[in-house]
Amino acid sequence: MQLFCIHVRLTRNRQREGVPSEMLKHERQKRLLNLIRAKRISTQEELRTHLERAGVPATQSSVSRDLEDLGVVKHHGSYALPQRNGDAARGLLSLDFAGEVLVVAKCLPGRASSVAVEIDDANLPEIVGTLAGEDTIFIAVHDQKSQRLAMKKIWKLFG
Repeated sequence: MQLFCIHVRLTRNRQREGVPSEMLKHERQKRLLNLIRAKRISTQEELRTHLERAGVPATQSSVSRDLEDLGVVKHHGSYALPQRNGDAARGLLSLDFAGEVLVVAKCLPGRASSVAVEIDDANLPEIVGTLAGEDTIFIAVHDQKSQRLAMKKIWKLFG
């Protein structure tokens, strides 16, 4: 019970400091993916502990939701990202233009969040931001020129 109270206080403090809860979720998911890539982790409690040590507040239920959102699976007793061949290896299926300042990415079901995290981590200057659903990501860019360049860079990132 004490850990829950600490998490709530930290989350509320960050929200009071102007950090939206969606940004906290994005940071937690980013750290979670990095931990899974770097270490052999077999329980959600282990993941939660590593996140807390890294200064990222997390509860067991938030870790559970993040694992599902990111498409993380258990393989031989530890968490792993699914492995496939081709562009769908990390979930990206297609990119399409939408107007002059939007790119729509289609992903494998449940993989949009992890694809959006990778796109955000690439820090492409053409991209203003991403918004991920279950299997679709809206990618906002500065202008039409940025739209084409961002699509090329995203394909290169996932190619």
